[in-house]
Amino acid sequence: MSQTSGLERGTQGKAIAVERLRHAIAQGAVAPGQRLVESELVEQFEVTRGSVRAAIDELVAEGLIERIHNRGARVRSVSHQQAVEILECRKVLEGLIAAKAAERITPADADRLRGYSARLSAAVQDGELLEYSTLNHELHAVLREIAGQETATDLIARLNAQIVRHQFQLSLRPGRPQVSLPEHLAIVDAVVAGDPIAAEQAMRDHLDSVITALSRTA
Repeated sequence: MSQTSGLERGTQGKAIAVERLRHAIAQGAVAPGQRLVESELVEQFEVTRGSVRAAIDELVAEGLIERIHNRGARVRSVSHQQAVEILECRKVLEGLIAAKAAERITPADADRLRGYSARLSAAVQDGELLEYSTLNHELHAVLREIAGQETATDLIARLNAQIVRHQFQLSLRPGRPQVSLPEHLAIVDAVVAGDPIAAEQAMRDHLDSVITALSRTA
């Protein structure tokens, strides 16, 4: 095996381990405070120990995992209050993203966003909560792509990583999609209309709604 192919396999193994470990944390398969045993993760994810260690290091940097001296790594426990504070910070950044997206919107971008509005509406109508959650995340990612504000995008990614479990649980709560759908449609409408002020306000209103819903579960 060449050195290059070995590096490629190592990179792929790390990516697999990161994705699966993040997914396990989001779904609650790995509980907050639970110690992570490398040998168990190697067997579970079918990757090398080096890939598992690299994945843990990446999720430590994201704030999902923490290392305890002489005790190894464990899933970081984020309280409801901490999650609310993170969402308050995200509200400002996401508002900026929405405003920038409205300023930079193109006809092709508008078509993409309208497509997400239709698909989100269909997912709610059909009761497809997981599909709705996936489309929700995709829509926000597309808005960041359109906005082209790399610093805000990077900060949002770091903030979101820390509350991924809270967000996943909230997105599957009965009745929540019916509340958030019109909020997302309002964001899309304002961005497509090229109105940065309305787009920022619609995004802030949406995040305020998320904060309120999360606070009620505390």
